[in-house]
Amino acid sequence: MKQLRTAVLYTIISAVFLGIAYPLVITALAQWIFPKQANGSLIVRNGQVIGSQLIGQDFSGPGYFHSRPSAAGDGYDAEASGGSNLAPTNSILIQQVEQRVAAEQVGTAKVPVDLVTASASGLDPDITPAAAYYQAPRVAKARHLPLVAVRKLIAQHITPRQFGLLGEPRVNVLDLNMSLDQMHY
Repeated sequence: MKQLRTAVLYTIISAVFLGIAYPLVITALAQWIFPKQANGSLIVRNGQVIGSQLIGQDFSGPGYFHSRPSAAGDGYDAEASGGSNLAPTNSILIQQVEQRVAAEQVGTAKVPVDLVTASASGLDPDITPAAAYYQAPRVAKARHLPLVAVRKLIAQHITPRQFGLLGEPRVNVLDLNMSLDQMHY
């Protein structure tokens, strides 16, 4: 009986501490130290949330930079985050990539891989600088902007490796497209 009482008491104490107190303390610290990140890094324009810096969005049309393809639900669905789990040799994946290459292909230049393959989460908000520069001629032509101005905008939006060595250089597509919308020529 003594062992049962100890086990029940330990379970209750652990549940209260690890299930209630600890999450509340961590949430409070996150709200205090990193409020923007803790609330989803939302981007607000004219009082309306237009997206998050952390979750990719679908941009279509020639006048916008396109995000990395999404395998999450119906596309960029945060509730269905996840990859396709298709092997590189799977015929369905090969067909999807071939269709994406055909849609993005311009001239003889190779399409950057991140424009035709989905990320593991399916919600990647960033593309490589190479993918952004690849799309620059299409965007410049559609918006009647000088290519040099669009390339300069891309260069301004490249986030370098963290601490100079972690990760890869990247471009947040939502930030880039918002700045593109503000360009006037």
